[in-house]
Amino acid sequence: MVINSFEDIIAWQKANELTVAVYKLMANTKDYGYRDQLQRASVSIMNNIAEGFERQSNKEFRKFLFIAKGSCGEVRSMLRLGENLGILKKENSKPLINLSIEISRVLSGLIKSL
Repeated sequence: MVINSFEDIIAWQKANELTVAVYKLMANTKDYGYRDQLQRASVSIMNNIAEGFERQSNKEFRKFLFIAKGSCGEVRSMLRLGENLGILKKENSKPLINLSIEISRVLSGLIKSL
């Protein structure tokens, strides 16, 4: 499969899905610091995939994919914190945790292919 734009990358598509879900989940959260950090971390996943792809160098792309993978971990950590603080219910955060794990796995595969 030829990738012509970052929008063609499955990891970016899933990261976009995660980001939209995070924004919807956090829409009414009054803990602005927590909300903003979780939203920024989710946006970071998709934006680092896009930025790395646009650099048009496998070395640069890999570097940004590793950063995106790190942001996946940050999102999972923030979701777990939200559960522990009672900000999030597990039934709401679990699908997002699973999606972030899936994105991380896809990123790992993409990194290995480069």
